[in-house]
Amino acid sequence: MDNVSLLSLSYQLAAYRSMDVIANNIANISTPGFKRESVKFEELVQQVQPGEDQKGSQSISFVRDAGITRDITAGRMEQTNAPLDLALNGKGYFAVQTPAGERYTRNGHFTLNADGTIVTESGDQLLSDGGAITIAPDDGPISFGADGTISGKQGQIGKLKLVEFANPRDLQKQGDSLYSTDQPPAAATDAVVSQGMLESSNVQPVVEISRMIEIMRSYEATSSLEKSDSDMKRQAVQKLGTVQ
Repeated sequence: MDNVSLLSLSYQLAAYRSMDVIANNIANISTPGFKRESVKFEELVQQVQPGEDQKGSQSISFVRDAGITRDITAGRMEQTNAPLDLALNGKGYFAVQTPAGERYTRNGHFTLNADGTIVTESGDQLLSDGGAITIAPDDGPISFGADGTISGKQGQIGKLKLVEFANPRDLQKQGDSLYSTDQPPAAATDAVVSQGMLESSNVQPVVEISRMIEIMRSYEATSSLEKSDSDMKRQAVQKLGTVQ
């Protein structure tokens, strides 16, 4: 495969990767607490032999996928008035217990299961400092304080386990708005709980669609480059065939 084809292929793969991430962002516009992602690329420069009309070594610039970065800025706070909808203002994550171990989320849409335990939409238990949170029938309407304190008719029930990490961008996505990490969790110091609200996704549809159009144009330009190179080679072969 010649240099033009390799160059074109690297840019087309980069465009495909970018479109995949953008599509995922758009699909999660309505997911509470979702954080926008983007692909990080690096330039890979390779030295090649000069052509017939060139002198000295030549450089070709390729695109290399260096991973995905996450925008951890907060989304807009939306009021729902649902008593188990919780939003976090500031740094921090809710801790939940899953079959695979403790996980973390910014999605504060919780419900009660048949046992009276507060769970996520997937059935994972929301954690307090003392474990799962179970609401008894005589607890009545419960309220959440700004510091995560859970109260009912009989008094304090518990306190939400709110955590933060030294490098939140290193959290690994696990699906269902959950993250895992090898970093030790620390108690969130500036997280403020708002009951009856949800943090919306920080994805901006106009930005994502604009970026999608930009990538499509770049892809078309790269395809045109490869076609032009192919046409030039074909014409050269045809001319050589007419030489006596």
